Amino acid sequence: MCEKNDNMDYFYDILKQLIRTPSVVGAEHNFFMVIKRELEEIGVGVEYFDGVLVASGNDPQSGYISTHADRHGLICTGKNEFQYAAFIAKNRADLTGNSNSEQLLNSLSNRFLDQKVQAYEPWNGSYLGMGVIRDAVLCPRRNNIIFKVEGLDNLFPGTPIAFMDKLTFEDNLISAQLDNVLTVAIVVYLYHLGYQGTSFFTASEEAGKSWRFLLEWFRRFDVNTNKLLVLDTSPYETLEDILAIDIVLRNRDSNAVFRSPLKDKIKKIAKKDKIKFHYKDLYIKNKNEAKGNKKYSVGTTELGRIIDATKGEIQGTTLQIPTIGYHTAEETAHKKSIESMVMILSRLYIKS
Repeated sequence: MCEKNDNMDYFYDILKQLIRTPSVVGAEHNFFMVIKRELEEIGVGVEYFDGVLVASGNDPQSGYISTHADRHGLICTGKNEFQYAAFIAKNRADLTGNSNSEQLLNSLSNRFLDQKVQAYEPWNGSYLGMGVIRDAVLCPRRNNIIFKVEGLDNLFPGTPIAFMDKLTFEDNLISAQLDNVLTVAIVVYLYHLGYQGTSFFTASEEAGKSWRFLLEWFRRFDVNTNKLLVLDTSPYETLEDILAIDIVLRNRDSNAVFRSPLKDKIKKIAKKDKIKFHYKDLYIKNKNEAKGNKKYSVGTTELGRIIDATKGEIQGTTLQIPTIGYHTAEETAHKKSIESMVMILSRLYIKS
């Protein structure tokens, strides 16, 4: 086990390895196996269920942490035809128009030009070839981005294509396709620090499905809790925005109000350790009041969907890292935000 006062070098080693492992929404199996191996090597029990990998330490009821394992990418849907994976018809779980992902769809198409991508076999992760995105056009008939990719002419439909990715450092910032490999790495690192609770790594969050997989686990074992903690990144517009705060909290999302003792505990820890934070729902409310015409969505979360579906039998809160460049291969976070999340999780779950 690592010592709590270790520097973050080992964490970044974990993150670099996980970033290099593709995990396109709907094709996360090989990524799950990498997480499984990493945790089992340090004696953590891991079980694999449909859509969710579950890790348990020696005191599994001491914490319930969830983070999603999928990342955005493409899916081959025909000869030399590629679509945005989260929005193809088979992944349209409950697209209602009010998620940040859907609202970003129109602005995403021009972000991917000249982006290198890699095709991989979805079950064992075998490399199938590399290509370059040459065009990306929003098709109104299919409500999806249609990509032209040079170099991947012979793939079968259903083949996942991930963005080529590596972690880059500049000053005190890190960049990569961080959502949500960043918090996956934090949870793995937390076990190295001594966490003994339960963690969930969910599939297809970007397609709106992950909450169902997670809820199925709670129903399978007849478990209820008011202390489910969901980790994620949270999008902002400018570097100044993310430098102004270290972590992001929420009172609610578009589906439910968050009522959990964890919310106040996290707030107290943040204040004690001088960690800067705000509540995203209040931030968006104030932003909407300041801008009369454009209305920003408060967003949907895995947690809000579960609270709504269980009528509050399962409750919890969220803890998020502010980023810019959301849903791109250059999503950027401040190192202080990552260190702040690790500090809060350590205070909550690891005994001195």
